[in-house]
Amino acid sequence: MSWNKLLLNTPIIGDITKKIASMKVSNEAYNIAEHFTQFLEPHVATSQALKEEAFKIRHNVYCEELAFEDVKEGGQEKDEFDDQSIFSLIKHKPSDNYTSCVRIVKVREQGQLLPIEKFCMKAITNEELHPDRFNRDEICEISRLAVKSDFRRRKTDQFKGSGTGVIQENSYSEVELRCFPFIAIGLYMAAATMAMNTGIRHAYVMMEPRLARSMKFVGIKFHQLGEPIDYHGLRAPYYINPEIFLSNLTPGFKNLYKAIEKDICKQLKDLD
Repeated sequence: MSWNKLLLNTPIIGDITKKIASMKVSNEAYNIAEHFTQFLEPHVATSQALKEEAFKIRHNVYCEELAFEDVKEGGQEKDEFDDQSIFSLIKHKPSDNYTSCVRIVKVREQGQLLPIEKFCMKAITNEELHPDRFNRDEICEISRLAVKSDFRRRKTDQFKGSGTGVIQENSYSEVELRCFPFIAIGLYMAAATMAMNTGIRHAYVMMEPRLARSMKFVGIKFHQLGEPIDYHGLRAPYYINPEIFLSNLTPGFKNLYKAIEKDICKQLKDLD
């Protein structure tokens, strides 16, 4: 799987795209870091218990809600790439519940592949930015991003368990609701921090072109490496590196990144 088997194949993209596309770089953008950190908190899975929280979120989304994977005994969704991954989660502080998760898949041993290399290598036609051009310990893939349904919009008249409908507004404040469309962006930023602070110089992702276009509004500019293919929907391979990521973020989202980076870097020390 690539950056996100959920975000890239459900109307969640529509929520994020509409929110970002309609938002001007204004006070809302400048204040998003303040709003985000008031209610949400990024975590690195520094313990087995936190990893299992990520596996449960993935199971809830991929297996129970969207039926992209079979329901597993024990309620945890795992795959062969988890052993070579670092995980991040975002917690909703008022409820003390984890909202979402993401991982970066690294190459830790000789012979290991990234998911994009195993399943979508032929889609990469840009030879200059091909994974084979770089040191194996400097590449990664950000994948398995999942956001629980309580923290995104739902619409029951879409296909089962997915959608863009209304969040349970009686459970959350108006200010909290403004933060929820940015949970996925926060996960991308957490993943970027984990990657850059563990020696990664080159990151890959399979995503829908419309998601890549929407991310440009916040300054996250991916380089497309080939034409879209049919891989859990129409998706294309993309590339980003630290220089591209840091140089293009809009001011408001750069503030959000700095806040997330501060929290993530403290926790990464526990993995050493």
